[in-house]
Formats: sequence, structure tokens, C-alpha cells
Amino acid sequence: MRAAVLHETGQDTLDVREDVTAVGFGPGTVRVRMRAAGLCHSDLSAMSGVLPQPAPFVPGHEGAGDVVEVGEGVTGVAPGDRVVLCWMAPCGRCAHCERGRGHLCVASLRRLGAPGFRLAEGDTEASGFYGTGAFAEEVVVAADAVIKVPADLPYEAAALIGCGVTTGIGAAVNTARVEPGATVAVIGAGGVGMATVQGARVCGAARITVVDPVASRRERAPGFGATEAIAPEELKAAAKGLPGGGFDYVFEAVGRAATVRAGYDAARRGGAVVVIGAGAQDDLAQFTMGELFFNEKRLLPSLYGGAPVARTIAMVVDLWRAGRIDLDGMITHRVGLADVNRAIEQMRSGEALRTVVTLG
Repeated sequence: MRAAVLHETGQDTLDVREDVTAVGFGPGTVRVRMRAAGLCHSDLSAMSGVLPQPAPFVPGHEGAGDVVEVGEGVTGVAPGDRVVLCWMAPCGRCAHCERGRGHLCVASLRRLGAPGFRLAEGDTEASGFYGTGAFAEEVVVAADAVIKVPADLPYEAAALIGCGVTTGIGAAVNTARVEPGATVAVIGAGGVGMATVQGARVCGAARITVVDPVASRRERAPGFGATEAIAPEELKAAAKGLPGGGFDYVFEAVGRAATVRAGYDAARRGGAVVVIGAGAQDDLAQFTMGELFFNEKRLLPSLYGGAPVARTIAMVVDLWRAGRIDLDGMITHRVGLADVNRAIEQMRSGEALRTVVTLG
């Protein structure tokens, strides 16, 4: 089959090959025919080494497809079911899962580097990004790494729900629990940022300010519910003009210490800074003990929607059915697998909001 492979961490482009085989099928696993995969900035971060993922590997963690075959002992899904991939798959047995915090389960991280694919040339083994590898026509994943979705949910929309949309909407609904009438700022107008805007709108936020240096991204923001879109240098003045001297909630959807710091400064006393962006381990955000104590601003990291992923995905599907969120509008580019490197360049330039790679 065809798959896109990164051979060495730090390479800028993927090698689209036709000699790849998905491996590892057996008890407790599921074989999935992939239909669509979203290109997320986390894929680029894994390629560059910002996020840990041993190479060689097949990127892509935001994907949707059909179950082809299930291994012994697998329940809950059957051949023909439409599913999305779950890159942080809950084991159901650890302390986090038992407390209803399955999105914090680290069992799936133990699969980092585990073989998921084999390249015929040289009989090389490659892993799938965070145990998935959506940039392939077929994957074999653990049964807990797929979540069933309705058959009438389009593959492209389902792919986005697999990560970016769930992460952004969940941050507003589950982690921050934005109240009706609240003032909200979202730093970063990429796919996750625009999903966060939609989540804040669903919660009833009165003012949603999007902050991004790219003009084309700012222009798209009102279509998803933003009341205004500004450049980063305008954030300080916008915050000072609000009652209380800042926003009730600031969402950081970039993954950099500098923007977390800017978000903290833009939040009012007693407000909240919600960190969604996946950043580097050595990028340190700095705060003084005095400001943390006296300002009582809450720092709220939000991983994968801040709640059990299956539950958040079900909520997102319900919102989509009710017409309260726009998934189609988030897809600005569509490419085939052969053109995945062009899609990567579009994302690096800021041109694309979300690119979907179609896989048949």
C-alpha cells in the first residue's frame, strides 16, 4: 500500500512510498482502511523533533476510516464500522482511567517507536506517530485507539474530530467551562484555535477576540464566531480596555512560552489561561511567585479536550448534528497522499487552516 514515511527526525519532507505494509495485527488490535487524515501542526512538530517520536515513522494522528478486521478479544467495533483514530488511547485500567480521566492515560505513549509498518526495501520497520500513522492507506492499531462514529459523519469531518476539533472545543467546554457572557481571547488562529473559538461560542461567550500575526487567518476568524481579530501587538491594549483590565479566559493555541506569557498578561486578575498548544520540553514559561500569588490567575493546561476523548467526540458530533459548529469550513485545502508535502508547505506558510489528505 501507499504511505508517507519520515526516515530521519529533522527532515522537511516525507517519502511517499508504495511498498509499505501495516504490521502487528492480532489479538486486541484492529485493522482500519483509512479514508481521510487531517494535517495537524503536531505532525510537523514530530517531524522536527519538538514532540518525541522515534524515526522512521509514518506521521498523521488525526484520521478516519473503516474497520476491515478485528482481532481476537476485540469488542465495541466490528468490520464496516466508521471510526476515528485516538492517539492518546485509554487503557481503562490505570489510576487515571479509573478516575474518569482517560485522556491522561499514558499507556499509549509506551507504544512510541513500536513497529506499525514495514517497508519492503531493506525490510525496514517504521512506527506510526503516537501509535497511529494516519498517512497510510491502512493501519493496524490497538483496539482502544479507535472510536466509533456515526456512518453519516463524512470522513473528512470525522478526521478533524480525531484531534484538532476535539482538542479546541473540549478546552472551552470541559477545561475552562466558559460561562455565558464571558470575554475570551484565543491566541493562534490555526485549526485548534478556530475550534476553540467555536467552543467558546457554544458556551455563550459575549466577546471572542482572536490573536494571530497572519492577516488571512484573522480574516477567517469571524466566520467561526470571533467578534474581532487582532494582531499580537494589539493584544495588550485590547485587554486593558476590558472591565477588570483583562479577559476572563485566554486560550493559548500556539505552544510557545512567549505566547503563554502574553496570555497570562492579557488575563484579568482571577481569570484563566488555558494552554492548548503542544510545545517543546525545553521552552520554559516564566512567572514570579509574587504575581502567581497576588493575581490568582489560573493556569489550566488542556490535553486532548480535557476529558475522556470518546465523551468529547460524542459531544462534538451532537453539536455538528445540531448545526452549532462548522466542520466543513475548517477544511481550506484538500490533497491526495501524493501531494502531502505540498500540504506541509501550506501549513508552514500559514496559508492553510486545515488540510485534509484523502486516502480513497
